[in-house]
Amino acid sequence: MTNVDFSIDSTRFDEDYRPLPNSRITTNFANLARGEKRQENLRNTFAMIDDRVNELARLAKLTDAEDDTTPRYSVELDIISASVDVDGEGIRDAVPLIEVLQTTILDRRTGERTQGIVGNNFSSYVRDYDFSIVLPAHSAKPDTAGLPDDFGVLHGDLFTSFLASDAYAERFSKPPVICLSVSSSKTYDRTELTHPVLGVEYRQSEYSLTDAYFAKMGLKVRFFMPPNSAAPLAFYHLGDLLADYSDLELAATVATMETFQKIYRPEIYNATTPAGASYRPSLSNPDFTATSIVYDREERSRLATEQGKFAEEHFINPHKAALDEWSSRVHRQPVDVQGGRS
Repeated sequence: MTNVDFSIDSTRFDEDYRPLPNSRITTNFANLARGEKRQENLRNTFAMIDDRVNELARLAKLTDAEDDTTPRYSVELDIISASVDVDGEGIRDAVPLIEVLQTTILDRRTGERTQGIVGNNFSSYVRDYDFSIVLPAHSAKPDTAGLPDDFGVLHGDLFTSFLASDAYAERFSKPPVICLSVSSSKTYDRTELTHPVLGVEYRQSEYSLTDAYFAKMGLKVRFFMPPNSAAPLAFYHLGDLLADYSDLELAATVATMETFQKIYRPEIYNATTPAGASYRPSLSNPDFTATSIVYDREERSRLATEQGKFAEEHFINPHKAALDEWSSRVHRQPVDVQGGRS
């Protein structure tokens, strides 16, 4: 019987960060930390995040008049890297699987640090394999339509098992929230529901491929446009998004991920005209303001294929029989909101 174990490493993401050799270099944070302007990129990114978290805190009345002149909060970020070990071959040689971000909110007035949400950004070698290797190969076959029957199943089982692992439970007390861009192929309609930090909720016309893929990871999705934003964000979560997290935790996630989206999807998130009652995102929108931060979107796309091949060669192919046996055994076991199997 195949056993799968997980381990977690943490790396501080600050203006001195340099991507590790095994880091997925297509991630938002790794892409920004490369090139001649790496430190300037990172310094400006963190300034944008801190400005935004303090703006959201003021709008949600999480601060008082004393904080109007001196920003109260700062967001600290750690890169959480999860590795997977198959059949005890040696956890030191485990294959990197997932990278997410952990937020910590520093209260500059009191010096107190509050652990924020884990997740935020989401990167995965196996997801690269599914979207950059499996899907194109399937689409290239004659007389094929839709998706492969098992598309995303292994990745979903790995993710839910990671949340149920001792490694996750020992490190995090709450389930993750992944915050991504909305799909440019779907329409979003404004609802009447408003949250003090997340803003106004939108409903999507239909599921996107990303939504379906994340559903196999046990995650449902809601769409909110935070105050003074240009477009909704997609929040993938396990439990009750509005009840399980404090306003300050949510503010740190919005500030972090909206900043990333403004940098690499300014056509949507730095658009001059904000989303209306009915909204269709467009990456060809000419009416936007680019940030001064250098980001190579074309390289990010190209490297996803390279990293999908890495997953195929170093994880999928060498362990295929064992992974198939393991996945068929654990598939569709539910995960409770604290990360353990229910």
